[in-house]
Amino acid sequence: MNYQQLFQMQKGLDSHIESNHGLEEEDLFERKILALLVELGELANETRCFKFWSLKPSSPQETVLEEFVDGIHFILSLGIECGFDGDEDFTVLLEKAASVNGQFLSVYEAIGKFQSSRSLIDYKELIAGYLHLGEMLGFNSSHIEKAYIDKNEVNYKRQAEGY
Repeated sequence: MNYQQLFQMQKGLDSHIESNHGLEEEDLFERKILALLVELGELANETRCFKFWSLKPSSPQETVLEEFVDGIHFILSLGIECGFDGDEDFTVLLEKAASVNGQFLSVYEAIGKFQSSRSLIDYKELIAGYLHLGEMLGFNSSHIEKAYIDKNEVNYKRQAEGY
């Protein structure tokens, strides 16, 4: 995955949003953490992996991928808030959980850990855990990268429309 390109694209979108909403001087870290937690919940909801009481299947893969990529946007944005720029080596050997449910919980834990520390190592573990979740949901890095680029364009259009 071309992290430098994704970080640059996200940095551009963040700057656009912050200037349009007069947020250049605000610390948005906590809001972005909360947004990521909400997006992760929305992703879980689309997969329906935890809904043991329901027979209804998961949403279509393209819907799940779009929700997954919403999380990527906030993960990149949080990294930018902490001064990371995509030049870092994001390769981290991190074990996957035994199940998709377990991986969701691991990502929630990683978000909390990163929120407290704001450290590069915890950020790398957050990225690794989230990408493992993506793999477990059936996505590879090229799916994710293409979907991110597409959604980034949609996000600019939404901003132009006053979303």
